[in-house]
Amino acid sequence: MSGTTGSIKLGTIFGIRIGATPSWFLVLFGFIYFLTGYFQDVVGGSDARAFGLAVVASLLFFASIVLHELGHAVVARRNGIGIVGIDLFFFGGLAHTSREAETPGAEFRVAGAGPAVTAIVIGASIGAGALASHSGDVIDSATFSVTTTGAAYALLGWLAAINASLLVLNLVPALPLDGGRMARAIAWRLTGDRARATRAAARVGQGFAYLVIAAGVWLLVRGDAASGIWLVLVGIFLSQAARGELQAASFSQRLAAVTVADVMDHEPVTIPAATTALAAQDEYFLRYRWPWFAVVADDGRFRGVLRGERVDLAVAGGQPALPVSELVEDAPERFRIGRDRSLEALLAEPALRELGALMAVDGDGRLVGVVTIEQVRRALVGATPASHGA
Repeated sequence: MSGTTGSIKLGTIFGIRIGATPSWFLVLFGFIYFLTGYFQDVVGGSDARAFGLAVVASLLFFASIVLHELGHAVVARRNGIGIVGIDLFFFGGLAHTSREAETPGAEFRVAGAGPAVTAIVIGASIGAGALASHSGDVIDSATFSVTTTGAAYALLGWLAAINASLLVLNLVPALPLDGGRMARAIAWRLTGDRARATRAAARVGQGFAYLVIAAGVWLLVRGDAASGIWLVLVGIFLSQAARGELQAASFSQRLAAVTVADVMDHEPVTIPAATTALAAQDEYFLRYRWPWFAVVADDGRFRGVLRGERVDLAVAGGQPALPVSELVEDAPERFRIGRDRSLEALLAEPALRELGALMAVDGDGRLVGVVTIEQVRRALVGATPASHGA
């Protein structure tokens, strides 16, 4: 899955922050408690030995979840999507991305990377048993068809079994599960409509969530309280997440209908490129008290962003006649955006957060407006479900 909230930092891998919410520690202790009894039954020995195996097994399982999420994160990075971090929580793990995939192909690759890593973990667990000439013991342990076995084989078998369960669950074609994201990517590619694909996959997700809740209730009636409560909680979580996906799809559809031209300031104050540093200081920065201005050429083409401190340095350094075209920020293209781009695309631009605004340009690169964070904020408020009576 993908989407960071406050969590406790556990470490950093590949420059990606790994954290855990307090709820994860409850699940960890629950796993250790359950597995202590399990290993006592199938391995035997002292209570301390069973407890030690339970701790190792629980940590290996959560390590495999981190690897699963790292699969998403690494592939997301390769597709130009930033990673905020990975969090472990009550229901598993989440790789928080800075934005959604822009193409069906990228969506499918990112979603499929996690299950692929889980499949590798399963293969590695069974393969380790094969290298020791005991693959049968590992498989028997994984299928819970053995009453007693060695500690290593019980550990590998349980790790293979729990990851196989994780793999099967994640491949269900229902949002927010990875299988649902893969199904959405396929539907998106076939229909060309991401919002429509999201709605379809999210509705399947809601249906699947109700089945999980029903299974949990059935287990409760049968007297298996622990498993029943767990499935009910998982079903509720999946249902809420699927509902969130539906709301996000509706929100994105509204954003897609709003362009930069709809929200920008059509008559921004700009500085001609031939203006001297002294004139820019006197006529613009001291007059308007703004931290920066857009610089334009004689034909109206955007030349870059000019900050007040660079003008002050030029004047104080004995270069008052220096044209502002030589003082603009490097790489001016990062501060520009097409006037016809959607508001959703605008939100994905890092320079919007850095500068607080972006320069809107036409097809020839001429500056036609400036869009600020405040204008974006007002547009977002107008696009929220609450403001549409939803």
